[in-house]
Amino acid sequence: MNGSTGAFVQGAEAYGRLLEVFIDGHWWVVGDALENIGKTTKRLGANAYPYLYGGSGAGAGLRGSSPEASGYARPDKDVVSRFND
Repeated sequence: MNGSTGAFVQGAEAYGRLLEVFIDGHWWVVGDALENIGKTTKRLGANAYPYLYGGSGAGAGLRGSSPEASGYARPDKDVVSRFND
């Protein structure tokens, strides 16, 4: 009977193992979420403020992309006549 433990000790050990897995899983989920939030924030910041991140960013490719400037999708109707069809 020296090596055996009672029901309370076995229950506490099981609870400790469950709690360890629970906390470890939450740390992984929170860490993964924070990593993704950080990457997204950096990407949005680089798009919004390209001069702060040392590049021209995706915003530079959007200049002059209106249909009149780029030559694509030229409107063939007046705005008023589009709604009168």
